[in-house]
Amino acid sequence: MPEDDTDARRELLRAVKALPGLPGVYRYLDAGGKVLYVGKAKDLKKRVSSYFRKTAQSPRIRMMVERIARLETTVTRSEAEALILENNLIKSLRPRYNILFRDDKSYPYLKITGQDYPRMVYYRGAIDRKSQYFGPFPGAWAVRESIEILQKVFHLRTCEDSVFANRTRPCLLHQIKRCSAPCVSLINQADYQRDVENAARFLRGEQSDILKELETRMQAYADQLEFEEAAATRNQIAALSQVLHQQSMEAGRDTDVDIVAVVVRGGRACVNLAMVRGGRHLGDRAVFPANLQDALQDEEAAAETQVLGAFLAQHYMDKPIPRTLILNIEFDEPALIKALMEQCGHGIHLVFQPQGLRRQWLEMAQKGAEMALERALHQEGAGLQRVQALAEQIGLDIENPDDLRIEAFDISHTQGESTQASCVVFHHHAMQNSEYRRYNISDITPGDDYAAMRQVLTRRYEKFVGSETRMPDVVLIDGGKGQVEMARQVFAELGHDISLIVGVAKGEGRKVGLETLVFADGRPPQALGKDSAALMLVAQIRDEAHRFAITGMRARRDRKRQASRLEEMEGIGAKRRQRLLARFGSVRGVAAASVEDLMSVEGISRKLAEQIYKQLH
Repeated sequence: MPEDDTDARRELLRAVKALPGLPGVYRYLDAGGKVLYVGKAKDLKKRVSSYFRKTAQSPRIRMMVERIARLETTVTRSEAEALILENNLIKSLRPRYNILFRDDKSYPYLKITGQDYPRMVYYRGAIDRKSQYFGPFPGAWAVRESIEILQKVFHLRTCEDSVFANRTRPCLLHQIKRCSAPCVSLINQADYQRDVENAARFLRGEQSDILKELETRMQAYADQLEFEEAAATRNQIAALSQVLHQQSMEAGRDTDVDIVAVVVRGGRACVNLAMVRGGRHLGDRAVFPANLQDALQDEEAAAETQVLGAFLAQHYMDKPIPRTLILNIEFDEPALIKALMEQCGHGIHLVFQPQGLRRQWLEMAQKGAEMALERALHQEGAGLQRVQALAEQIGLDIENPDDLRIEAFDISHTQGESTQASCVVFHHHAMQNSEYRRYNISDITPGDDYAAMRQVLTRRYEKFVGSETRMPDVVLIDGGKGQVEMARQVFAELGHDISLIVGVAKGEGRKVGLETLVFADGRPPQALGKDSAALMLVAQIRDEAHRFAITGMRARRDRKRQASRLEEMEGIGAKRRQRLLARFGSVRGVAAASVEDLMSVEGISRKLAEQIYKQLH
């Protein structure tokens, strides 16, 4: 071992000996300053010292310890506070030796806005206090199903505020008995607010109470000979009864429950989360942790227990948590549960051996986790084969095929109009949709694909210069020698490795299977052959880049053309155009407006309104 390394190791061990016996968080860093692992401890000195003892350790932990060059610690007031800080750091730093769950902020909510006439809306994002939020839901379909139920039973509006403010007659939803048409005052505000409150109570699981109140109200209307109101209430009762009958997974006294099933097999893990909200089973969602093979630190604890602990901490630290969690394995982590209770402000009851309906839920969640993991392992096996075939084909030296990162680029336009470039990312044997990017291309000669490629590659990779951010292993260019040469020039100017660039040249007649790989570093082109596993991976990534580019280009082109339609209309100047867009929100909103709606805008006469309507239809 070099003398410098020996000195650094001595300094590290001195730092370990100087640690206090207090709760806190520790971070291990390698020689390049990259965080390897983040952990929490009730006693920092005792916990960190255990990693540096010369007792038998697993190869995994020994490999990590050998890479540690520096130690950072943060002292906290309690173990619970340390746990919160630990998981915040894991989410932001994403260390290699921690079990990582994707920071999924995409769980949707059903939102009821806080207006005079509230609307229901599918919602993702930050929560405020002005509106009511229900969820989270396992997926978009669960939110939309709930909205459809509330439309059938309580007839709440879902229309945009700009549409609501400018209606002059009821819309189709009112005609099919899905909306009570508050936009044209077919229901007064007090009655509408009562329906809103009942909808909220329904989502909170008070369906039976609502049904009894509706029956009482219907009888009161009938006694007062108000037969029209009695009939409307009867229809509401019928709709609600039908919904409750169809809800075969009704939970009875269980209003909000989460069911968590963990399955570990074949070096992979799956956590299946099923949600019960307001007494309704909303479905489930399977998630797969990353870094599992590197990250299992506790040699005495079962892998399932470590995965479950990581999931509970990372998932619930910044999300609502129900009072009851049903788990498929025994779990005894009082510090974690205490931290979660402090975070949410109420008690949490863990159930390991449920009975009755709860047992059915857990069995369903367990089966769902097993099936999802089986599918993932099958797909991963096929994906691994393709990655290995591509690495062998292009002579790529990569230690772990799991780490292969490919970024692919494509250019799309319509005869030079609305040029847009796409960048898609393949990593961990899958397309990483959240990392996709689109680039609007400007200041080039229309139709000059070479200039467009130069611009997007420069914008993408100039930020990597002087940065510790890791470059991809392969930069895939949809194009032949010309596009590859343009990419080579950009990389040469930026000082990046030109051997990363691989072009995909289409074969004669653009037939699939005749593609050729073109390299920027002087290697001869390679024909893949239609039976090549490498071709299947290259074609998948290239086609995804093309799809992402063309959909973005079409959307940009359509927005531009729609906006220009107003600009080109005779009699529509900047002020009138601005008033129209302010009133209706967009050109599409203007097109959806009637002649009478258009006339309500200042400066729009009947003749001009008819002209606008005619030209937009």
